[in-house]
Amino acid sequence: MGLLLKIFIPLLGAALAFYFYSAPENFNEEMLRGKRVIVTGASSGIGEQMAYHLARMEAHLLLTARTEAKLQKVMERCLELGAASARYISGSMDSPSLPEQVVREAENTWGGLDMLILNHIGQSGFTYFTGDVGHVRKLMETNFVSYVALATAALPMLKESEGSIVVVSSVAGKIAGPFTAPYSATKFALDGFFSSLRQELIIDKVNVSITLCILGYINTESAVRAVSHVIPETPAPKEECALEIIRAGFLRHRELHYPARTVSTMLLIRSFAPELLDSIVRSSYRLENVQRT
Repeated sequence: MGLLLKIFIPLLGAALAFYFYSAPENFNEEMLRGKRVIVTGASSGIGEQMAYHLARMEAHLLLTARTEAKLQKVMERCLELGAASARYISGSMDSPSLPEQVVREAENTWGGLDMLILNHIGQSGFTYFTGDVGHVRKLMETNFVSYVALATAALPMLKESEGSIVVVSSVAGKIAGPFTAPYSATKFALDGFFSSLRQELIIDKVNVSITLCILGYINTESAVRAVSHVIPETPAPKEECALEIIRAGFLRHRELHYPARTVSTMLLIRSFAPELLDSIVRSSYRLENVQRT
C-alpha cells in the first residue's frame, strides 16, 4: 500500500497540476497598469511580495498591516519599483472600524476600486488546542469577520468597476489537520462565506469575481518559524505564490491551488479517502517536536 501511494500520488499530482495550469490564458502584466488595488497584510510575507509585483505592474496601491514602520518601507519600495501610486493605513483588523476606514480611503483617493486582496491573518500557534475560547473568538474577528466587513464595504465600488475579490486562504480551510484548530476554523469560515456570496452574485448577475486561494506550505518567515520543526517538507517560494495569486485574481478564477500538485492531490484524496488522507498527514509530522502549552 505504501509503495503504491508513493507512485500514485506524485503521478496524480502532476496530472492535476497540468490540468490547472495548461489551459491557454491571456495574462500580461501590463493589464494591471493603472488598476486600483487594496492589499491587506502587506508588510511582510506573501502580502509584501504581492505589493512588489503589483508595483512593477504600475498599479495604484493601498496597503494595510499592523506595523507602520514596515508598511512605510514596503510603500517606499513600491514607489521605487514603479507603482502608479502607493499609500498605506496601519492598524489591526480586529478593530471593527478599520475595514470601513480602509475602503473609505480608497474611495476618497481613487473614486473607485478594481481589486480587493484579502490576505491578513492574526497570530495563532501550531500546537494542541488548549481550550482558549477567547483566542478563537479574537482570531475569528481578524481572520474572518474583518474579511467580510472589507468585502461588504468595497462591494459597491467593485460592482461599478466589475472588479475582483481575492481571498487568500489555506489548505487548512479545506482539510482539518492537527494543531491548527482555531486557525483552521477561520479558514473554513472564509470558504463557506465567500463561496455562498459568489453564488448570490451570479444569481443577481453581478459581475464581481471571487477567487479563493488555497495555499499550502509557503516559505514566509512566520510560517517557517511556526511549523518547520514539525513539517519536514520544503516550503514553496512566496514570490511565485504572490504572482500566482495576482494572476488567478485577474483571470477571475474560482480557486487557486498553490503549490498546485500538492494541494490538488490532497483535495482529491480527501474526496474519496478522507481517513487515508488524515493518516498521511499525521504520519508526515514530527509529532515529538510539537510543544504543549
